[in-house]
Amino acid sequence: MNPTTVLLISRDPQIRRALEQVVPSHTTLLNVSDVAAGLRELHRQNFALILCEGSPETSQPLLHQTNLHPGSPSVILIGPRDSARDAVDAMRAGAADYLTTPVTVAAVDAAVRRALSAQNPPVTTKRPADRFDLIISMSPQMRLIKQLAREVALTDATVLITGESGTGKELFAQAIHYASLRALGPLIALNCAGIPEHLLESELFGYHQGAFTDAKHTKPGRFQLAEGGTLFLDEIGEMSASAQAKLLRVLEDHRVDPLGDTHSHRVNIRVIAATNEDLPAHIKTGRFRLDLYYRLNVYQLRIPPLRERLNDIEPILHHFLAQARRDHGCRITGITPESLAVLQRHHWPGNVRELHNVVEWLTITCKANQIEPQHLPTSVKTGKAPEQPSTELKPSLLAFGLSFQDMEKKMLEEALRKSGGNVSEASRLLKITRNTLRYRMAKHHIQ
Repeated sequence: MNPTTVLLISRDPQIRRALEQVVPSHTTLLNVSDVAAGLRELHRQNFALILCEGSPETSQPLLHQTNLHPGSPSVILIGPRDSARDAVDAMRAGAADYLTTPVTVAAVDAAVRRALSAQNPPVTTKRPADRFDLIISMSPQMRLIKQLAREVALTDATVLITGESGTGKELFAQAIHYASLRALGPLIALNCAGIPEHLLESELFGYHQGAFTDAKHTKPGRFQLAEGGTLFLDEIGEMSASAQAKLLRVLEDHRVDPLGDTHSHRVNIRVIAATNEDLPAHIKTGRFRLDLYYRLNVYQLRIPPLRERLNDIEPILHHFLAQARRDHGCRITGITPESLAVLQRHHWPGNVRELHNVVEWLTITCKANQIEPQHLPTSVKTGKAPEQPSTELKPSLLAFGLSFQDMEKKMLEEALRKSGGNVSEASRLLKITRNTLRYRMAKHHIQ
């Protein structure tokens, strides 16, 4: 990595000649022809400065990537028109400066000097803080789910996150990204249910200028914007059949075909998908492709609903109250045991999102320091109780989203860890013979 290298993204030899005359003698000039090639180089090494020929719209992937992390190199855009509107759009998009063609040596020199004088510190390779700490929980179910998510984060496997609405699937997707080797790359999210079907493909794969009537400019899709990072596809079950077929191809050969473009573009991304729907049921009715399901379901994490982890209600409640005190000066400092018992009897069909709404309502209506039962909304006090109410936590092994083989391997590893590697002791803990234990250890490649 060389922080004294300047990256030029342009096919114009005049711009290169002007830049060669103004950069210091010890500086290396790397010239590529387009934004996609520039993004690839940006992931390989650090740059002191980037000059990019193109409009703010065509340069969007590059500007998004450099805006994402503090310390990224400044970008000088070089556009085709001397337009105040273009200059304003460039600055809003994150460019450090805006020049117009044909460029002059003096203009390039002044822009480079301004950018370098205001340059941020070099790009750091320090990873972002552990996002799993933002997922508030104390239940053994969530502790195991976090452990499994941390393990898969260190791989590049496609992850399918399932669970009811409001359980925190997007928080897990963010945590996996920032714990992965792609943490310094972009995390691009797309809600497949929030975009009309006829626009979904252009949002995912982008389009080429002239692909349809309103395609005035080439627009990169979310796959290209996620280059070097992670694409999070929420509500994947709502994706159209046509988009499913294209997504399957991307997962198989890592290439996208923007609408109207005659060339395929290779992408280096990781896909995390999430759904609150029963995809196997959709497969039976023909709404979802079986082959795509297998591609997405390389590693599945099922986030248990709040009613299956009742002892998470109190820490989450206190977390939301602390946020309210910090942001709005809320007077509430705690909750009585009687009120907590009411909350734990509620079914929570909206899960953590519903609990957040209850806390927001309480910050407006409750004038006391402690939440009493009479302060709680009627919907919570009269709501449906859990199907198996219990004061004692009884976690479901099926909530972990593990296959039988995965669970068996983890039990073997835990027994061996607790016994310090002593096979006899481990077999006693597992209530199986030593020969059976050795057979299963060999089966799972456990030394």
